Amino acid sequence: MTLPSLFVSHGSPMLPLTDTPARQFLIDLGRGLPRPKAILVISAHWETAEPEVNAVAVNDTIYDFYGFPRPLYELRYPAPGAPALAQEIAHRMGAAGMPTTIDRARGLDHGAWIPLLLMYPDADIPVLQLSIQTERGPKHHLALGRALAPLRDQGVLIIGSGSFTHNLAEFRVRRPELNAPALPWVDAFAEWVHEAAIAGRVDDLLDYRSRAPFAVKNHPTDEHFLPLFAALGAAGEGARVERLHNSANYGVLRMDVYAFHAASETAVAA
Repeated sequence: MTLPSLFVSHGSPMLPLTDTPARQFLIDLGRGLPRPKAILVISAHWETAEPEVNAVAVNDTIYDFYGFPRPLYELRYPAPGAPALAQEIAHRMGAAGMPTTIDRARGLDHGAWIPLLLMYPDADIPVLQLSIQTERGPKHHLALGRALAPLRDQGVLIIGSGSFTHNLAEFRVRRPELNAPALPWVDAFAEWVHEAAIAGRVDDLLDYRSRAPFAVKNHPTDEHFLPLFAALGAAGEGARVERLHNSANYGVLRMDVYAFHAASETAVAA
């Protein structure tokens, strides 16, 4: 069984407790995909200078946020870890010229457990995380994903978890409603990325900060967009791109979800 790699916009930590199209989509996505043997999440919320992968018996739930309602802090996602798979990932990464450390204590940050709680609420599939290296940019993360591509043939679901757009300063200034439509400059960026991805314009995507409209306004920093490149890379060269979902929260967060396939693979959605 070969699974697609995914890019998921994980949105606000409140996503599991709010009624939005993105929340319902993730619930339906988990029900519709073949059951993975394990899940590897590359999250915007684990940044390290060099790659690290976690290897634990059971994952702790990390509440890497503050100021939210108490019910959010009562959610838990105690998924089993995958220490043997972590060793394989470290080996593959090292062979690709990216030496990787194994962290034997870290659990799951909200970039991982928030979408997984919706997709696989029973928390019974082994989960592990791989960190990002923000200073190394898109090209590094594309290569990182390509080093992991063979895992997909083993039934591992590779998820890049970030945000299709992510300007929280604009959110704090505007304080829009939860389901406010995307602002024009948000949509302009998102649709440019979509068109470049569907057309296979990988060089344009790698240079998105210079070429995409309103790129820096939508991503003042890189970290929430870099997981997309890891997911794209995990489908191999010439990947076929499929947009599974697009919606917006708070006017500034596009909540798009993408699947990436090798050319010969079957699409997730018609």
